[in-house]
Amino acid sequence: MASGLALRAAAVAAAVPVAAAVVVTGVDALRKRRTTEVHEAPRHPPRTTVVAGNALTTFTYGEYLYESMLEAIEQAQEHVYIASYIWKGDALGRRFRDALLQATDRGVRVCVVFDGFANLVVPSSFKSFPAPIHLLRFPTLRGGLPLIDIRRSGRDHRKVLVVDDKVGFVGGYNIGALYATQWRDTHVRVEGESVWELSNTFVDFWNRHGRSALPVLPDSGAPAWDVPIRAARNEPSRVVFPVRWLYLEAIDRASDHIWITQAYFIPDREILRGLLAAADRGVDVRVITPQRSNHVVADVVARSYFAELLGGGVRIFLYQDAMVHAKTATVDGQWTTVGTANIDRLSMRGNYEINLQIVDPAQAAVMEDVFRADLANCLEIDLPMWQSRDLAHRAVERMMRPLQPLL
Repeated sequence: MASGLALRAAAVAAAVPVAAAVVVTGVDALRKRRTTEVHEAPRHPPRTTVVAGNALTTFTYGEYLYESMLEAIEQAQEHVYIASYIWKGDALGRRFRDALLQATDRGVRVCVVFDGFANLVVPSSFKSFPAPIHLLRFPTLRGGLPLIDIRRSGRDHRKVLVVDDKVGFVGGYNIGALYATQWRDTHVRVEGESVWELSNTFVDFWNRHGRSALPVLPDSGAPAWDVPIRAARNEPSRVVFPVRWLYLEAIDRASDHIWITQAYFIPDREILRGLLAAADRGVDVRVITPQRSNHVVADVVARSYFAELLGGGVRIFLYQDAMVHAKTATVDGQWTTVGTANIDRLSMRGNYEINLQIVDPAQAAVMEDVFRADLANCLEIDLPMWQSRDLAHRAVERMMRPLQPLL
């Protein structure tokens, strides 16, 4: 009897946040159908720095990034490696597809990876890349039980392009016309020896997950060990999640400032404690996150942490109008990360991700300038303002916070 009551109580406890999420999602969908206003992301030009002999260019506007990526593909002579979590079948997506087909006509080896689940709504005709393009479609459904075997969990959330091992791109931008002008994201282009960090990431994933019919890509050792640009790769199949450690270590080392920009900011207990401890010792901790993202459930769960963060001295800024999708941070004018991983459970302990860690004051200065420019589009919230919101919002946040492990 007691066990039956306990099971029913547990079922109710599990159903409440799910039911709340369904209602919130429905209300948000209705709001989106009624909203016709379109906002363009700020059109800031790319900036280039030199880091240990590598040219590092930072993009914060999609059109500029895509033109640079397409130009690199058009100049390819040996190979093109490209992975994109989302690849829309719109006009921009077709430009990329056509550029890859033209590269194969020149004898270039083209290898493509995209995530099956993320692209379910993309027409099948677009996703059937013809030979001689080599395609690795990360499966929509995978064998095994991911909740039991973490090695079988996670999506391929990476966005990487490598051309001839001479130029590489990585960051938050997926491929699609929407992202070109209406989303504020961050990507970097690397030219120089450190392109190996991105090429090696692609090659390792391809050789580990590719079917027998796909070619084995050549693997090479690193050109140098002591480098200020280094890739951290989350790989569930190996139960390796170093991106989270990058953040924890940088937060722990910080003595002056920690400036974070995140599309979906749902910190786990260790990251949360680290940020609060940094603020407590006088570090200027700031977080930019969307006022309203494309995932309303993630927004609500993220907001359930705001009171604790604000009460502990962390400053929070809500990016208005355009969707900010960047996954970046910069610390103490020395350390920067740019990549594909969000500060949430799925990215930190679930998906295949890649973030570059860059230890260089010039690149940190660029990222600080980007952060300051973003602040001009933000509304800062403080603790009194947050505590004054209505009881309904607080209740929904409290009900949905248990969904954190799923986001």
